[in-house]
Amino acid sequence: MLCALEIRDMLIIDRLELGFRPGLNVLTGETGAGKSILLDCLGFVLGWRGRADLVRTGAERGEVAAVFNLRADHPARAVLDEAGLPAEDDLILRRVNGQDGRKTAWINDRRVSGEVLRRLSATLVELHGQHDDRGLLDPRGHRDMLDAFGGLEAQRGAVRAAWRERAAAQKALDEAEAALADLRAEEDFLRHAVTELDRLDPQPGEEAALDTTRRLMQGAERIREDIARAAQVLGPDGAEGAAGDALRWLEGVADKAEGRLDGALAALSRALVELDEAGRETHAALEALDFDPLELERCEERLFAIRGLARKHDVLPDDLAAFADTLRTRLAALDAGDSDLSDRRAARDAAARAYDAAADGLSAARREAAARLDAAVMHELAPLRMERAVFSTEIAAADPGPSGRDAVSFTVATNPGAPSGPLSRIASGGELSRFLLALKLCLSAPETGLTMIFDEIDRGVGGATADAVGRRLARLAAGGQVLVVTHSPQVAARGAHHWRVEKRVEDETTLSTVRALDGTDRVDEIARMLSGERITPEARAAAEALMAG
Repeated sequence: MLCALEIRDMLIIDRLELGFRPGLNVLTGETGAGKSILLDCLGFVLGWRGRADLVRTGAERGEVAAVFNLRADHPARAVLDEAGLPAEDDLILRRVNGQDGRKTAWINDRRVSGEVLRRLSATLVELHGQHDDRGLLDPRGHRDMLDAFGGLEAQRGAVRAAWRERAAAQKALDEAEAALADLRAEEDFLRHAVTELDRLDPQPGEEAALDTTRRLMQGAERIREDIARAAQVLGPDGAEGAAGDALRWLEGVADKAEGRLDGALAALSRALVELDEAGRETHAALEALDFDPLELERCEERLFAIRGLARKHDVLPDDLAAFADTLRTRLAALDAGDSDLSDRRAARDAAARAYDAAADGLSAARREAAARLDAAVMHELAPLRMERAVFSTEIAAADPGPSGRDAVSFTVATNPGAPSGPLSRIASGGELSRFLLALKLCLSAPETGLTMIFDEIDRGVGGATADAVGRRLARLAAGGQVLVVTHSPQVAARGAHHWRVEKRVEDETTLSTVRALDGTDRVDEIARMLSGERITPEARAAAEALMAG
């Protein structure tokens, strides 16, 4: 809800502070007094594109501030959160326009762009009038309006979910077809590579083991000759035999040496044990180095085959086994590809049938809602002296999408038998205003949190028709907030709050001001609207009767 509007040095307003309230707020005054200027200033602070020459003559800059009160679930809070701005109960918008045309804006003292203001304004204010191209006259929003009128949010959500499922199934099928096409393009390579790898069957670590074995066998002859000499020196004909002889000789005289040979005997005994161990290990090494020359050839052939495959497939030798598993998996996918595609096509077709069913249901519900909306609007048009007009909600086929397969537009024929067309092209100024009011009455949901503004929506009507307009505006304002700029006393009499816009001249400068009216002042203003500048007792009585009725 718009709580306050403060304007400084804008057009013919030097300084103005207004406090608005819930219900129907009416703004009256003579033509040229500045009523539309207030809306220009409000549009400026909301970021709407409008006239450029807004700064008052002689002022360095113009400034407008607006204060809105936001309930806990107001949709403006989501816009603020997305923009990284604090969301408080009181939302303060401020925008400054310099003489050079530069504009600067703030939301709750945080500087923002005009685009953020415009996104926020869509949740705060709704303007309706003869030049309304942002709301009811924009056919891009008609489908959403019809769905809201018909309470079709759940069905629309089901269609959106079915669309996502259909799109996901189609994407999965497309990806599977592309992957299978890639596999088929390399089928010959896959089958040859897998056969080659299966035949060789390389194992992790095998290349290093083969390399070690190969190098060992290549140097085995020279190594074996030295090891054989060592074995001979260590054996019974060498060190082991000599140590044994020495041990026997010392043992034969030990009892006569009075213990002096005990240490030598012990050392020789240990030496014999170690010599025996060394001899056995040396002989084992000799046996291990005893190989068939053909084994070296076989070892080299396998080693070179593993290294050749690794280079061919640009992988490490130890990764050949894992690479073979990968190729087998791709080959298996190729072999199972047709079956997998069949399953995915079946899933896609099932998702498409589910979407079609949901979209058909939504289309049927929209047609039923359209019939109810047409009847409701026609019911509202009759008291507005447009009983011969025909309002119709047209539903045409559209490309499938997340919101269904329907294009919705509101059309009107001003007389029976006349061709119907868009509201903005068929209806005249006064007719358009009444159409918009009737349509808004039918479409408005309670407690939307929007401030609705009607700019001279009663133009061209009077008497009972103007009274009908006023009553409907008051009904629309119940539980919310409506601002209306009006020249109609019948509409002004229905206001819960009344302001008069006045023009004065100071030092040869024309200025506009706004005065709140209550009691006698309000009666006099409505009487002026009825009779002109000369207010008669009869006019006052008529004004009081209007306000009482």
